[in-house]
Amino acid sequence: MLAASKKDLLEKYGEPCPEALVESALDHIKLLQDRDFHEFKVAVKASDLFLAVAAYQQLAETVDCPLHLGITEAGGFVGGTVKSAIGIGSLLWYGIGDTLRVSLSAEPEEEVRVGFEILKALGIRNRGVRVVSCPSCARQGFDVIRTVQALEERLQHIRTPMSLSVLGCVVNGPGEARETDIGLTGGGNGKHMVYLSGVTDHTVNSEDMLEHIVKLVEEKAAAIEAHEAAVAVAAE
Repeated sequence: MLAASKKDLLEKYGEPCPEALVESALDHIKLLQDRDFHEFKVAVKASDLFLAVAAYQQLAETVDCPLHLGITEAGGFVGGTVKSAIGIGSLLWYGIGDTLRVSLSAEPEEEVRVGFEILKALGIRNRGVRVVSCPSCARQGFDVIRTVQALEERLQHIRTPMSLSVLGCVVNGPGEARETDIGLTGGGNGKHMVYLSGVTDHTVNSEDMLEHIVKLVEEKAAAIEAHEAAVAVAAE
């Protein structure tokens, strides 16, 4: 039996729809299984995220094989990231999907970063620094936007799971800082409060702030790794 062609499916359904994508997938699955080939993943990607999500949901109810998620031709970095996060994220939230590909008109490494951030946001992967930060407002004691950008760039090499809060004022800052491993809260006169394990610890000057936070994160990561290694040795 040959898989139905795009023309056949278009004539049958009249337009692209979840049912057409699922039927095409089922035809190709049968084609492989009839030839005793069972090592495959199936994708029903579409550039329309509603079409893709509905198709994946229907396919997941029909078959028991690995599903490869994606919103294909999602667009540029910002728009494609939003579409991918909504589409892929909603499927993963419902327990659908085994592998994924974020498709952006951007550098390949950006696709990987976006995909990993989707997994981190859902708690599926827990690696590296999770940054909690505030938007711009008049209360900020330092440039939060540029600081977060710089920290995310400087801390890409950290693989140890930990949380870092970067808040520009003393209104929302302390509350968030108490819930993270390391916290930075904006203050007055160029001095900002640093929290360690949720507790106020010391202040840092604006000019030293970036390097200081990077150093604290690196030291925290090293301490966590050393402790985990010692526990592993003790358990042997």
